[in-house]
Parts: sequence; C-alpha cells; structure tokens
Amino acid sequence: MTDTPTETAVQFRSDVTVELIKHSAADSDVLWAARVSTAGEQSLEELTKDPERSKGLINYLMRDRHGTPFEHNSMTFFVSAPIFVFREFHRHRAGWCLAGDTEITLEGEDGILRHKPIKELFEQRQHGAQDRHVRCYDERTLVAQRAEIADVIESGVKPLLRMTTVSGRTLRCTKDHAVFTPDGWRKAGELEVGDSVMAQAAAVRPSEALVPPGLRQGVGAWASMQHKRLIKEMDVCYLCSRLFPREALELDHVVPVAADLMKALDEKNLAPACPECHERKSAAEQALAQRGGELAVARPDMIVSVADDGEEMTYDLSVEGPWHNFLADGIVVHNSYNEESGRYRELQPVFYTPAESRHLVQQGRPGKYEFVPGTPEQHKLVTEEMEAAYRQAYASYQQMLEAGVAREVARAVLPVGLFSSMYATCNARSLMHFLSLRTKDERAKTPSFPQREIEMVAEQMETLWAGLMPLTHAAYNAQGRVAP
Repeated sequence: MTDTPTETAVQFRSDVTVELIKHSAADSDVLWAARVSTAGEQSLEELTKDPERSKGLINYLMRDRHGTPFEHNSMTFFVSAPIFVFREFHRHRAGWCLAGDTEITLEGEDGILRHKPIKELFEQRQHGAQDRHVRCYDERTLVAQRAEIADVIESGVKPLLRMTTVSGRTLRCTKDHAVFTPDGWRKAGELEVGDSVMAQAAAVRPSEALVPPGLRQGVGAWASMQHKRLIKEMDVCYLCSRLFPREALELDHVVPVAADLMKALDEKNLAPACPECHERKSAAEQALAQRGGELAVARPDMIVSVADDGEEMTYDLSVEGPWHNFLADGIVVHNSYNEESGRYRELQPVFYTPAESRHLVQQGRPGKYEFVPGTPEQHKLVTEEMEAAYRQAYASYQQMLEAGVAREVARAVLPVGLFSSMYATCNARSLMHFLSLRTKDERAKTPSFPQREIEMVAEQMETLWAGLMPLTHAAYNAQGRVAP
C-alpha cells in the first residue's frame, strides 16, 4: 500500500530534548544567601576567594539540611518528550502555590471581570464545570490580556507567607511562588518591605486619532522592509518561543503603535512573531482600543509588610501562553509549569518509540520488580504496533481538522506517545528533590526506580545544573542525593 502524505510526515524518536533556556544560578548564590544575614556582602567576597571554604560551607548546609539558601536561584528548562513523561512532571510542582481563598481575576468573552477563590475554581473542575479565561499581562508592554486556563491543581499543605502592599492588597502564597516585579520575576520569599510588585491598575488610553490610517499604512510598509534584515533564516517567535523559518514569521511592534507613536519607527521595538501569536496579539489590542477611555495595565505597588502565615492546603493555576501569568488578589503572579496544549496550533506528528537499549519486560511483584531487556521479537512487535497505532491516530486527527473540527476537540484522539514540549522553572532545592525521585543512582541513600523516559529527562537536567553549580552538585552527591 502506498503511504499517504500524512503517513510520510510521521516521525519517530527514541530520545528526549532538554535545553537550559535561561538561568540565574551559581554556587555563589548559596553562599550569599547563607552569609548575608550575619556577615554581609564583604565577607561573601572574601569567602568566594577561598574555594575550600566555599565547598565546606555548602557541604555543611547540605549535610544539616539547611535548605533555604539553595532556593535563591532560578533555572528554566525547555523539555521536549512524550506526553506520558509530563504526567510524571505534574507531581513535582514544588513550592509554587497559593492559599485557597486567593481571589483569581476571571475575564469573560465580553471583557467583564469577575473574581473567584482558587479553591472554588479547583472544586468546579472536579465536577466538570469550569471558568475558561483569566486576566493576564503582556510582560513587555504591561498591557492587560486574556489567557486560557489550562488546569487548576491542588498542591498539598504547605507553609505560607502573607504579603501586603501600600494599596491594601494582600497575597498569601508559598515562598517559592514567582511574583512579577519592576525588575522581572522574583520569588515571594526574596521580597522585603520597600520592594514593589506589579499589580492591577489603569492608565489613560492613547487616542487612536493620533495614528491616521495613512500613517499606520506607512509604518506597516516600513516594518515589512525590515523583514529580511531583522529576522534570521530560522528564528524564534518572541511570544511563544517556538522556532520558525523566516518566511513564516512577521515583525510585530512589541509596544503597539497606538500606545507609543515614538516607537513606531524604532527597529528595537520590532520582534519576530508567528502568524497565530501576531493575530491574537493584534486582536487583543484592537479589542482593548474599543473599550472606554482607560487602558488596563500593571503598575508597581510597594510592599509594606511580609510575615509568615501558617500552613494550609494550597492550589495553583496553569495558563496558556504566550504570557504565563495571572492576577491573584490583584497581584501579577506566575505559574511554574507550561506544557504545549495543542489548542492553538496543529500538533506535529512526532511520536515516541523505545530504543533497543530500553528494557521492555517487567519481572517480579509490585514493589520488588525489575525490568529486563526483552527479546528481539518483542522489540520488533513494540516498534511495529506503536508505529501503526500512531499513524492511524494522526490520520484521524488530520481528518477531523480538515473537516473543520476544532483543534481542542480533535487532539483527543492522539496517544500519550506524542511528543509535546514545555518550559519548567525551578530552583536548585526543588531540582534536587526531583532528581532524588527521578534518577537511579548508587550514591542515593534512598533508592528510586523511575520510569526510564523521565529519567532520561532528569539526567540531562542534572548535567546542565551541575555545570552551573558544581560545588552544590558535588555536595548533593556526597550527602546521598537527598534534597536539603
């Protein structure tokens, strides 16, 4: 039988991809956090001149499980792996949590805002009901947008802190939860009285009459002329961070022309955007332009108190991109885990098949079993059956799309062996906890038996982290791979 175009497009992979996208992580971050309260920055400078002393302090902190100094850093990883791997990741939402009574700002299709406790959103989802959108913000322009809720998660009982701002807003969250500030994203536990967080506000809307149609067309023509010069042959959409060929990208005004006419011909204000993101952003800007005389924006709000606030059940939201943030009690906060969902673009036909080195057969009883390689016949059967099932599933998916069925409906036919991608942000302490459960290592005090595919991801994450924080990584291994 001749392959159809859909069949020839299907790809199979036996590996995973892990890339370090951005970071603020070094052994000196641990030293600074451990010493600043007693000796100040000058002693840190002296400490870093003595590698053995630095090593000794980090070993002491790790051995006696003083964990907080290992939280003052951040790493964001890009992960491409089968969907079933991400089901394992959902269990590692370390620290990024909100109190159950936290009011989430919801936004309807008509632009009307409502507020609902995050615990109630979680309980709604358990019974099949759900609110669909939250208010979020473009992190470059600080203008309000609307984001789709991907999931609401119950995250367990955890210690909280209470942060109050000069305007009277109060946020109750875990110390690790990321909060948007004028200096970018920071952990709630790092913020002090006098610092500011970005909060819900309004600004006078620039008049669209300032941009006549002729001038707007001229600006568009000028931007088109910069296309080849400013976009690489393969470049990244600044909104969704996906890679595209030049011809599939458009130049977008990061700060809209109507918001700041002075930046209309500033090439530094141009960035490559894929058609879907560009269309969504333009539609949101136009919708905002038609509403009243005020523009919804985020503005700094100074912190006047920070205090511990006991322990209780916590919750978190996961929202769709390109801006993975939402309003919690009027303050802009982040979610820690963002997986490609397939709601806004067609999912690509890349599927997982085990390599020959992947052990296939489970022996023994639950809690005391082991995996063995399997026979060549078993490997052949697994490969053939998986590939046939993947081809059929993807053909059904495309058939539904061609018939006009929405992507969010059609994707239900795709199997968990489909490759997806996500950004995962963590600190060294939460990563060590993840590694203790998702890697098998002879140095570990407590043995772990992870599924091989998530272990492949964990191994690559560990290699990247070890390059950033070699003293911390060595101490982690020396102390039996137990997170402090």
